[in-house]
Amino acid sequence: MKNFEHIHIGALIKTRKEELDMDLQRICNFFEDTTENIEKMYQSEHLDSQLLLRWSKLLEYDFFRVYSQHLILFAPSAAGGKIRRKVTDLPQFRKNIYTKEIIDFILELHETKKKTINQIVQDYRIPKTTLYKWISKYKKTK
Repeated sequence: MKNFEHIHIGALIKTRKEELDMDLQRICNFFEDTTENIEKMYQSEHLDSQLLLRWSKLLEYDFFRVYSQHLILFAPSAAGGKIRRKVTDLPQFRKNIYTKEIIDFILELHETKKKTINQIVQDYRIPKTTLYKWISKYKKTK
């Protein structure tokens, strides 16, 4: 998946199902649903979180991670850290965990000259030193 900004979850589910060569009847049995409704899910850009959780279990793939990657790249920052954060009882996750897919996405933007280093740093709030380390470490040999 190259585009983390626009997510079509149904298409991703269908891709994973095809990768696993999973039988449609098994899927229908798992969801206790008709083939028509399963096909509608493949066409759907959005799915209920309970359905997505069940798909993640059936296809052994964390589809929620796609949305997490979107948040890492596209969630607005808290006004430069000027907004006071309220104490919460919700679990807190580190936002700066970059997956290999995100690193590849960012490096591809740089290598194809779609964005400059300064644009990447500004748009995605990735520290410049981190970006230079990625470029050095993952530089494609020509």
